[in-house]
Amino acid sequence: MLPLLRHLGDGAAHDNQETVDALAGQFNLTDAERAQLLPSGKQTVFRNRVAWAKSHFKRAGLIESPQRGVYQITDRGRETLANNPERIDLRFLDQFPGHRGFRTSVKTETEPETTAQVGEMTPEEHIALGYQQIREELAADLVRRIKECPPEFFEQLVVDLLLAMGYGGSRQDAGKAVGRSGDGGIDGIIKEDRLGLDAIYIQAKRWENVVGRPDIQKFAGALQGQRARKGILITTSTFTKEAREFVSAIDNRIVLIDGQMLAGFMIDHGIGVAEVGTYVVKRVDSDILDRSSADAAQLPRGPERAIQC
Repeated sequence: MLPLLRHLGDGAAHDNQETVDALAGQFNLTDAERAQLLPSGKQTVFRNRVAWAKSHFKRAGLIESPQRGVYQITDRGRETLANNPERIDLRFLDQFPGHRGFRTSVKTETEPETTAQVGEMTPEEHIALGYQQIREELAADLVRRIKECPPEFFEQLVVDLLLAMGYGGSRQDAGKAVGRSGDGGIDGIIKEDRLGLDAIYIQAKRWENVVGRPDIQKFAGALQGQRARKGILITTSTFTKEAREFVSAIDNRIVLIDGQMLAGFMIDHGIGVAEVGTYVVKRVDSDILDRSSADAAQLPRGPERAIQC
């Protein structure tokens, strides 16, 4: 937070983009780091953190906003910099009544005694962190439950997932190809599109052991036996490095999906999961409020307004 206040310490008014660019350069952020998005995909992580710091500075009276999207330091902010603080965090800002009252009333952040990094996360990052933890626990539980199911159920589950992901054909058509005898390592066939211009061959392995290159070679051989060009091998475990290297070196297009990826796809497409709750994060619509304020300012005051009404 201190670099932001120092950036504004020249007394000039700085807009949001100018501040973000200046701080990104000061921290030597790469293009990838600057472009990293929050899970919502609506805003970059770095811009969100700058906005969060500005919000707290404003509550503490260290900066002000003379117009929308523009900030400059206040006399209190200059006094704070003159004292040469080693660090500015939420506890530091709590010395100012405005900030302390804000934190006490709305409790937008938690700041554990032992984890300063978590305490200084933005509210959006707290939500993102909690969501990610729930998603990881759900994914692990999905994989565990799938491993307890019969192999036939897993094969059907894979076809259901691919259909939900937008591949063509129907559940009935895909089911005909599952579990047939003498399939040479093919557990299912699904159309690549609704017209059936190409077919994708599926092998589903409900394994605990890591899937290695020999298993991938057998699957590739089964594809050649069917004169197929595309295949998907899905497992509840993982793949070895050699298996992934083999896939990248052959002509056939084979996609490898391990347990973690499988669970992620299931969550994204609503297979084997149920929605518990939805939380919508909203912000002030400055465009509407600023326009309304401007319109109100143009209305006549006092008796003149009463006459026109």
